[in-house]
Amino acid sequence: MKGGEKQGGKVDKLKPIIAIISLQFGYAGMYIITMVSFKHGMNHWILATYRHVVATIVIAPFALILERKIRPKMTWPLFLRILALGVLEPLMDQNFYYIGMKATSATYSSAFLNALPAVTFIMAVIFRLETVDLKKVRSLAKVVGTAITVGGAMVMTLYKGPAIQLVKAAHNSFHSGSSSSETTDQHWVTGTLMIMGSISSWAGFFILQSFTLKKYPAELSLVMWICGMGTILNAGASLIMVRDLSAWKIGMDSGLLAAVYSGVVCSGMAYYIQGIVIRERGPVFATSFTPLCMIITAFLGALVLAEMIHLGSIIGAIFIVFGLYSVVWGKAKDEVVLEEEKTGLHELPITNIAKPKEGAPDKSVATT
Repeated sequence: MKGGEKQGGKVDKLKPIIAIISLQFGYAGMYIITMVSFKHGMNHWILATYRHVVATIVIAPFALILERKIRPKMTWPLFLRILALGVLEPLMDQNFYYIGMKATSATYSSAFLNALPAVTFIMAVIFRLETVDLKKVRSLAKVVGTAITVGGAMVMTLYKGPAIQLVKAAHNSFHSGSSSSETTDQHWVTGTLMIMGSISSWAGFFILQSFTLKKYPAELSLVMWICGMGTILNAGASLIMVRDLSAWKIGMDSGLLAAVYSGVVCSGMAYYIQGIVIRERGPVFATSFTPLCMIITAFLGALVLAEMIHLGSIIGAIFIVFGLYSVVWGKAKDEVVLEEEKTGLHELPITNIAKPKEGAPDKSVATT
């Protein structure tokens, strides 16, 4: 039984890790598909709207049926939190990111997202979801790792460096001669600022989602509300930002694929899985595997989009990965200490009581 319990405990600990890693593959696919749709004329405001229409349609039946008995009543404070969640992620994060990705590249933007764990950690400390004691090695590792991660992000921002071509055959077969001029015309500073705004909004979303789940512990229903709110907010923003009504037309092309894929995988499923992981491990852990997405996207970007990777991105990404895993190591040590403290509180102290000799009176029995 004990062996089975230990194996069950290990499996339970691996579930959040497997879920978050799977999401990174999903995000990498989204970056490539959306970039292809942008190259074919898809507007990012319209894409964000359609994305959440799809997500709401997919998630709503499951939320309404499976959580009909456990779903808390909606109150004004909860509604305002959901409104804020809709502004932070479906509206600000996604549109800022799309603008940044169009101005730079899918590889660069996904690499820059490695700063997300550090930003989330800083916000978590501010809102007291994480504790820092500089006398402890684990806390020092989190702080130093955060500083290294931010430094790596600055290297990526300030130093572009020479271009490095990963897959020569793919580059030659995709866009015959336009890629070089396209790269030089990209607005890297503006794109980087947009990606930084996207990261800050996304980190704020994780923090607020953590607090909201404590008041509204129904993950599917919360996802349904967030996606529905994202649809309304993005539709309003699209009507203001996009005056051409023909931009709303969508056919059986990359635009439809991007809307369906990102809506199902990267909004509906991602919000739900992240909510569960945040409730069990916290917002910092939920963002800790972001560098894996960079590796996947870099390979797919070179293979499918014929993108060039710049030396500054590689150097900055190396710093970010080292800093990130310093943060993750410190976080893992925090969890070990927390488990030990909980175990110590629940275990009763063991005292050694000498057995009485044969024929001798038992002194442990009280006499009157």
